[in-house]
Amino acid sequence: MAGRGRGRGRGRGRGRGRDGRAGARTPPRSPSPSPPSSSEREWEFEFIVVLNGDPLGIQRLPDKFAEFVAGKEPAALSLWEACCGFCRWPVDVLFDGRDKMYLQTVWEKFTCSHDLQDGCVLNFCYQGGEEMSVKVFDDTSCRRHYHIDDDEDDD
Repeated sequence: MAGRGRGRGRGRGRGRGRDGRAGARTPPRSPSPSPPSSSEREWEFEFIVVLNGDPLGIQRLPDKFAEFVAGKEPAALSLWEACCGFCRWPVDVLFDGRDKMYLQTVWEKFTCSHDLQDGCVLNFCYQGGEEMSVKVFDDTSCRRHYHIDDDEDDD
């Protein structure tokens, strides 16, 4: 029985597979299914913007996002805080003809209302159409929550 120990090592493609059958191999992974064309998640695009300088001026959005909406450029975006859906800010969008995209009218009101300052980080999530949620992080990298349940104050 000289050859009895052959094939018992941990070599690739030999021995028993996970299902216990000899010679079984792991089936190839199929690519992740793409979302259906009717899915809103197909239009989701997330990015961050670090406020440098005066946050009250018009805010340029990343070029990659401008490319993403190319051909379906929104005239305005309805900004809303990610933790609440009832405070919406209809911010006008400007495209400068050189593939640059900016938030302008009402942006100043949004920044003042949220006390945005130099160093704040904004996490935007485009939902498609004119919908975009925003999370605000201050210069300590902590998320700001603007709407707190009034019941917490009663304790």
